[in-house]
Amino acid sequence: MITSPGNEKVKYVRELAAKAKVRKKEGCFVAEGIKMFLEAPEEEIRSVYVSEHLHTLLHSSADIPKNYKACLNKLDRLGFEIVSNPAFGRMAETVTPQGIISIVSEKKYSLEELLTGDRKLFVILENLQDPGNLGTILRTAEAAGVGAIILGNDCVDIYNPKVIRSTMGAIYRVPFLYTDGLSATIGLLKDRGIRVYAATLSDRAREYDGCSYLEDTAFVIGNEGNGLTKETISKASEQVYIPMAGQGESLNASMAAGILMYEANRQRRREGI
Repeated sequence: MITSPGNEKVKYVRELAAKAKVRKKEGCFVAEGIKMFLEAPEEEIRSVYVSEHLHTLLHSSADIPKNYKACLNKLDRLGFEIVSNPAFGRMAETVTPQGIISIVSEKKYSLEELLTGDRKLFVILENLQDPGNLGTILRTAEAAGVGAIILGNDCVDIYNPKVIRSTMGAIYRVPFLYTDGLSATIGLLKDRGIRVYAATLSDRAREYDGCSYLEDTAFVIGNEGNGLTKETISKASEQVYIPMAGQGESLNASMAAGILMYEANRQRRREGI
C-alpha cells in the first residue's frame, strides 16, 4: 500500500494532472473516477490506483452495485495499487474523489485518418480556453455523430483533467487533432470537398438552420470571449449565426457548437443519412 502523501507515485500523478508538458513528455494522462476507468480501453491503461476506502467497499459484500462489480472484475484483470486515504486525497483532483485513478496512454491521430469515411462532420475549434467547454463539446460531438474534432494549438489541452471529466468517456472514442496552422488545415478540408461554416455574429452570416449540412461539413467555433479571428473567418466557405431573443449578445461556445452539431444531425436523420 502507498501510505505517504509524499510518495513518488503520488507526486507523479499530481504532476501529470497539473502540467501539460509532463503529459506530452510521458504520453499519458490522468483519468479519475469509476466511469472513466470502466470506459477506458484496457490496452491503453498503464496503471491504476485505488483508495483504501474504495478497496474496502469493493470487497465488503457480494451485494454491491453493478458498476462496482464491473470495476472489481476489471481491476482483477489489470492489477492495481492500493493507496491510503490521506495519500489518495493528495493524489486526486476532485473534492470528493470516487477512489480510483487511471493513468491512460494518449491517442494520436493523423488528418488522413480523420478524413476517411462517408458524410464527414467535423468541429473545428480556435483558441478555446475553457476546459469545461471543450469537454462538453467532445461529449456532445459523440452524441451528435461528429466524426472528429480539430483544434488549433492555441486551444486548452484536451488532456487537462477538467476536460477529461467533462467528456464523460467521449475522450476515448472521439478522434481529434491539434494543428499548427488552422487556416491551412481549413484550406485542406475545403480542397477535399468539405464545406466549412464559421459561427459568427456578422451581418454577412446566414441563419444556421437555413443551410444544408447533408454533404461533408465542418463547423468552426471560436474563443469564448472574442469569437473567431478575421483570418479564420476569411478561410471559411460561409458564415452562419444562431438567432437570439432577449438582450444576450452570444451563446456559450459549447452550447453554440451543440446547436450546430444537432442541426446537422437532424437534417441527416431526416434524410436517412
